[in-house]
Amino acid sequence: MAQSSSKSSSTVANGEQAKIDKALMRAEAPAMQTLHSLWPYIWPSDRKDLKRRVGYAMVALLFGKLANVFTPYFFKWATDALADPAAVDGIGPVGWLSVPVLLVLAYALGRIVNTGFEQLRDAIFAKVGQHAVRKLSDETFRHMHNLSLRFHLQRRTGGLSRVIERGTKGIEAVVRHTILSAFPTLLQFILMVAVIAYQFDWIYVVIVVALVVCYVWFSSIVSSWRMDIRREMNESDNEAHSKAIDSLLNFETVKYFGNEELEAKRFDQSMASYEQSAIRTWISLAWMNFGQITIFSLGMGLCMALSAHAVIQGEQTLGDFVMINALLMQLFVPLNFFGFLHREIKQGLVDLEAMFSLLRQAPEIVDQKNATPIKIDGGAIRFRDVSFHYDEERPILRGVSFDVPAGKTVALVGPSGAGKSTISRLLYRFYDVKGGSVEIDGQDVRDVAQTSLRHQIGMVPQDTVLFNDTLRYNIAYGRPAASNQEIEEAAQLAQVSDFIKSLPGGFETEVGERGLKLSGGEKQRVAIARTILKAPPILVLDEATSALDSHTEQEIQSALDQVSKNRTTLVIAHRLSTVINADEIIVLEKGQIKERGTHGDLLAQKGLYASMWDRQREASEAQERLRQALEKEKQDY
Repeated sequence: MAQSSSKSSSTVANGEQAKIDKALMRAEAPAMQTLHSLWPYIWPSDRKDLKRRVGYAMVALLFGKLANVFTPYFFKWATDALADPAAVDGIGPVGWLSVPVLLVLAYALGRIVNTGFEQLRDAIFAKVGQHAVRKLSDETFRHMHNLSLRFHLQRRTGGLSRVIERGTKGIEAVVRHTILSAFPTLLQFILMVAVIAYQFDWIYVVIVVALVVCYVWFSSIVSSWRMDIRREMNESDNEAHSKAIDSLLNFETVKYFGNEELEAKRFDQSMASYEQSAIRTWISLAWMNFGQITIFSLGMGLCMALSAHAVIQGEQTLGDFVMINALLMQLFVPLNFFGFLHREIKQGLVDLEAMFSLLRQAPEIVDQKNATPIKIDGGAIRFRDVSFHYDEERPILRGVSFDVPAGKTVALVGPSGAGKSTISRLLYRFYDVKGGSVEIDGQDVRDVAQTSLRHQIGMVPQDTVLFNDTLRYNIAYGRPAASNQEIEEAAQLAQVSDFIKSLPGGFETEVGERGLKLSGGEKQRVAIARTILKAPPILVLDEATSALDSHTEQEIQSALDQVSKNRTTLVIAHRLSTVINADEIIVLEKGQIKERGTHGDLLAQKGLYASMWDRQREASEAQERLRQALEKEKQDY
């Protein structure tokens, strides 16, 4: 079992993880690979209605392009009729609607029909494109929550949010431009060549084909060069956004040290890099547009010169001259759009590459194929000879073994860095052990479904982070289906109900980003309330009262004692006064169990625990003497 665990937890090496953000920003998967990955979202196997929409859109596309290609014939016939009225003498006019006028109206109608089919195509396909955006965005969001804690501890939120934001926009750009623009442009070119070959000479076909090949080749080369600049611009944008988000999240720290100017300079350095890349992007775009116009103008000028010569020689009519111009101008619209199309698709692919690279990040902790929901019968916890490290050169836990009997309370204490919080992470299976096993009611946590495991454990963490929503929402997060009465009862048990009721908005009060509108103690009590609401059989208190003053700690400790009653409870504590009633206290030092026993037993041993107790008692007594002195001074005054 330990061997399989090692395999499951070795997919992301520490050295590679440090480069995750850089890899996401510079993901350069082949374009065809990215399109292949995107295809299931365009042609979803489980949505026949969307497949039919794709088919209907293709039919509308075909009719639109046929109308587009053959509409110039009406222009040609109208021009010939105007140039040689005798050619239509046999056909009488209907009022003022002469033949040339009718042909001009037919030309206008052809353009309307073409535009109508194009808009119909876009309207039909809209649901397909938006479904792809929603589906891929949803999968990315879910995948982010499935990635390991190691990944999230080392990623940069700002840069990652930029990857997802641009990737979402890239989905729509690639889907829409690939299906609704690239294919139609190719179809129009083929039809156009066929019409030119039929109506004119083979030399025109050669010129047009050479024109298109040169145009596409030039656009592709320059666009590829521009994509390198675009990637650099994205990197700078990611970096600037990451620094901005990081600085704003640490707003108070910036103010404490008066480092607003330092933060502004760091941000401006990233924006300076972005500025240079953006300037290069616009300059390269100018050269690209100039080159495209030059290539097309040379090809069109040559075709029209040949047609003008043929008209002079009597081999073509004036209508043919007008028609070749109209055909080439109609070809120029999608061809000119090809430059934009190529840029948009390439840019969308660059953005999508990063998102698909993120989706290819394998979760470090995964359920086994035969994983079953955990079965709780009391919730007894057992750590068997557990070894663990984040870095092989720095072991965290070394052969740790202990039991937490069902319904009992066991406390973990010890110096900082002893491995206390790591034990709670292993219990939650945020990481897998490197050796030994963690069991609940005899079931190895690696053999059960992670979701069912975490539903059975309640956590009050040391650093409480709340959602930027109401107090009601944050408490209800422990059990979203809970009634308002149950939410308020949980708040009452957590000693936070009176505080909430004193607020103008009551339970509907917004707590701000990460709960910044609340004090540390208030946030901690909200965390306790939502864990109470969850009502799990196993409870983990990770420095649950660390943010509270002594008076509040005593008040809330009674609530915690009541909550943990008849529950299997693992307490991770710094303040030893909070664990004196634990059934067993385990003292950790440097990843090993140094001492264990009840509070009285450990004091009698006069070891590490007794030393820690004495130091904390002396600090508490000194603090109490200071408080009394200040109180006396206040009374005397």
